[in-house]
Amino acid sequence: MKDMHIEKNPFGFLPNGLQADKYVLKNKNGMEVTITNLGATLIGIKVPDKKGDFDDVLLGYDDLDGYLANDTFMGVVCGRYANRIANGKFTLDGKKYSLAINNGPNHLHGGEKGFDKALWKGSIIGKADLVGVEMRLFSKDMEEGYPGNVEARVIYSLNNDNELTIDYMAVSDKSTVINLTNHAYFNLKGEGKGDILDHELKLNASRFTPTDNTSIPTGELRDVADTPMDFMEFKAIGKQINEEDEQLAFGSGYDHNFVIDGPLRMLNKVAEVKEPTSGRTMELYATQPGVQFYTGNFVENVKGKGKSIYQKRSGFCLETQHFPDSPNQPKFPSTVLKKSDTYAQKAVFKFMAG
Repeated sequence: MKDMHIEKNPFGFLPNGLQADKYVLKNKNGMEVTITNLGATLIGIKVPDKKGDFDDVLLGYDDLDGYLANDTFMGVVCGRYANRIANGKFTLDGKKYSLAINNGPNHLHGGEKGFDKALWKGSIIGKADLVGVEMRLFSKDMEEGYPGNVEARVIYSLNNDNELTIDYMAVSDKSTVINLTNHAYFNLKGEGKGDILDHELKLNASRFTPTDNTSIPTGELRDVADTPMDFMEFKAIGKQINEEDEQLAFGSGYDHNFVIDGPLRMLNKVAEVKEPTSGRTMELYATQPGVQFYTGNFVENVKGKGKSIYQKRSGFCLETQHFPDSPNQPKFPSTVLKKSDTYAQKAVFKFMAG
């Protein structure tokens, strides 16, 4: 613990008078990860470049007010169900459930008041080889239309290998559906330092789930070969982003779920991203079967940190997840959490430079 430490400080007050806190995790290399318990949100990641200079590579806001008005979901934990559910409806154990329609004709990221808008309860974790913070949230039965009283936990931990691990856990007192992820926007040049089109991405995904024009999967698992979705080898994010392609048109760029190659429920390598000028690299590992690759296509004139104004493609997201609309797609991996089971998923972000 002598080389690592964690700080807890007030971050501001919510409209209801409750105080939000922020936690700063720091390892012996000087890497810093900052989290607030509003939405269990990642609000900063400072890592060195090839010269040893540190930048914050996470898009976000300077203060709590920015996160209270965070309609782009920057850094938040999305739940109960990250991504979309078609028409805000699903059937579970023969019973029909209706959710908020908050994204065109569909339900997105848990509804009007998802996990991203809740104040979680934080507690500090300190071990010999890591520092972390555990976030806990209770979501009552039928909140936002979802069945079951759910107890959710998200643990952020940082080690001396510059690895940020996110562990997601949940239990419910009746069958429900759940799909948790973090919606961080990255720019490995440093936030506010231009677009991400020259970042080079490699995805361990030979298939993706094509969508209709409302971003709901058709049910097909389509090969990425010979399409702009092919990131099986390193490719600049911007190389094919403006090509004439139905899927790119539907998402106004990349906003698609990719099917990770590897055994289910195992920690598989998902992606690697390289930024040429800074020399920074980020590797991503996860136990989820999918990852939503999003290129910030709908970010426009967002007042970010310092004097930054974020525009389209100022950041990219790699949201490890189960597939969108899985409750309505029986061929997709199940997102049902039964009363007797525990939901447990993991994502690991490893940062390097050279």
